[in-house]
Amino acid sequence: MTILYAAEAEEAAQWTDSLRALDPSLEIRFWPDWGDPATIDFVVVGGRSPGDLSIFPKLRAIQSTWAGVNHLLRSPGLPSGVPIARMVDRGLTGSMTEFVVYQVLDEWRRGPDLRAAQRDGRWLETMPRLAGDCRVGILGLGTLGTDIAEKLSGLGFSLRGWSRSAKEAPRGVTLFAGAESLPAFLNGLDILICILPLTAETENILGRSLFDHLPDGSVLINVGRGAQLNEADLLAALESGRIRRAILDVFREEPLPSEHPFWRHPKVTITPHVAAITRAGTGADDILENYRRAMTGRPLLNQVDVQKGY
Repeated sequence: MTILYAAEAEEAAQWTDSLRALDPSLEIRFWPDWGDPATIDFVVVGGRSPGDLSIFPKLRAIQSTWAGVNHLLRSPGLPSGVPIARMVDRGLTGSMTEFVVYQVLDEWRRGPDLRAAQRDGRWLETMPRLAGDCRVGILGLGTLGTDIAEKLSGLGFSLRGWSRSAKEAPRGVTLFAGAESLPAFLNGLDILICILPLTAETENILGRSLFDHLPDGSVLINVGRGAQLNEADLLAALESGRIRRAILDVFREEPLPSEHPFWRHPKVTITPHVAAITRAGTGADDILENYRRAMTGRPLLNQVDVQKGY
C-alpha cells in the first residue's frame, strides 16, 4: 500500500515528514517518480493539478491539502468514481477566523482612519462604534464560515449568513438560503464577507448585480476565491462609493501582477493569500485517517460532493 505525493518538493517534504512522524511504516513516493502505477493506492495533491491521475488503475482515494478543490475537479485525467477529500484542518480554520475577525474589528473600530490620521499628525477623536450596530453578512456557511460566524456572534455583531441550500444556522445568525434570497440578505449590510467555494454558480458572484443590492459605503472582504470577483465591477463600485473599501486576500492571478490597479488603489487592502494556510502539523492527522479509511473502503473525512464542487 503506497502513497504518492503529487506536489512541489518543498511542500511535499513538510507533509511527508509529518506523516512519517505519525506512522514511520508508510511507503511514500513522489511525483513523477512513482514506479509501477499499479502500486499506487492513495494520492495527495497540493494547490496545482498534478496531471493525469487516471494512469493509476488501483487508486482508492485522492486527498487535497487545500480547502478548495476546483483546480483538481477541472483537471484532465481525473479518474471517475475515485473519492476525493478536501482539507479542513483545525489550524486552517483557526487561522481563517482570526484573519476575518481582525479585519472586521479593524474596520468597525476605524483602524484605517486612525492610521491615516497618525500619518497626517491629526488627533482624530471619534466615538467608538459598538459591535451590535454592525450588520455583517457571510456568504458561505461551511466549516470556515460557521466558525467565523460563531466568533463574531460572540463579540456581539449582528450577523446574517447565506448558503446555496437551507441548513441549520449557527446561534445568533439569521439564515438566508438560495439565490432568490440574496437581495434580502445583502440589504443594509455594513460588511460583506465572502468565503464561498468556487463553483460554476459562484464564479463572478461578486459583481455588479450583487453590489447593486448593497447600501452605499459597504465594505467587502473576500477570502473565498479570486475567480468569484469581477474585478472591473469592483473598481466601478469603489469609484461610485457603493463599495467604500475592499479587503482582498485571493486573486484571479497569483502572485498579483505588479501592474494591477489593486496595488495602488487607496480603497483596496491586499494580503497575499495568507488568511489561512493549511499546516502540515495539524493536517497530517486527517490525511493519515483518510488513507486508512480508503484502504478499508470507508467514507473519507471532508469527502467532496463532485456534483456540488466542494
